[in-house]
Amino acid sequence: MGAGHAHALYRPGDSPVHRLPPHCKLVAVLAFVTAVVATPREAVWAFGLYAALLGAAAAAAGLPAGVLLKRLLIEVPFVAFALLMPFVVPGEQTTVLGVRLSVPGLWGAWHVLAKGTLGVAASVILASTTELRALLLGLQRLRLPPLLVQIASFMIRYGDVVTDEMRRMSVARRSRGFEARGVRHWGVLAKSAGALFIRSYERGERVHLAMVSRGYTGTMPVLDTAGAGRAQWSYALALPATALGVCVLGWTL
Repeated sequence: MGAGHAHALYRPGDSPVHRLPPHCKLVAVLAFVTAVVATPREAVWAFGLYAALLGAAAAAAGLPAGVLLKRLLIEVPFVAFALLMPFVVPGEQTTVLGVRLSVPGLWGAWHVLAKGTLGVAASVILASTTELRALLLGLQRLRLPPLLVQIASFMIRYGDVVTDEMRRMSVARRSRGFEARGVRHWGVLAKSAGALFIRSYERGERVHLAMVSRGYTGTMPVLDTAGAGRAQWSYALALPATALGVCVLGWTL
């Protein structure tokens, strides 16, 4: 995979969560989210327990509550969508503080907010305790199709390069007095987007030729051969196992 690329979401640390192998954490997050999604929306208490489990995981990882809450702001568009549901979903009506709301819409909003927030929180904890390069190695160990792993690797590696190229083009436009102020300027922006695509494509070709000249045959070498012990798997799966128990109780109670 080459050298690691630090990301703004990653917070270096030496907690037990940081030290877990990445493939263990990936499986744990996937299993946890699956249990959350499978829980009936009427089991409101279950989602409170899920939140407590994630809080315990964040505490074990040494993540401050403020950092976690700040990064949850990424789901604001989904929150806005959920808040509209009680007003637009047809069905039985109820009155809350003098406002007529749809009962199915209220349940739908709760469903989106609860499960979406828990899923995003689990992903934030994963991203905060695992480097991007380690996540790719984890996907590799989980036998994800190698082509998908390579595509993700190149996206991470060259995303900043393309972003920087776009920034330089923006600076060049502004230095020539250009300011996008209306629809009549969309043509210039479209041409800039086309130029950026061509430059990125050409850069990709040059990178591919350089890799081929160095012996690339379509597969990347496996740089991480270390597995995970039974204790590490047990520690990682404690969260989804508890969540599974809560899910079962949610259906039976």
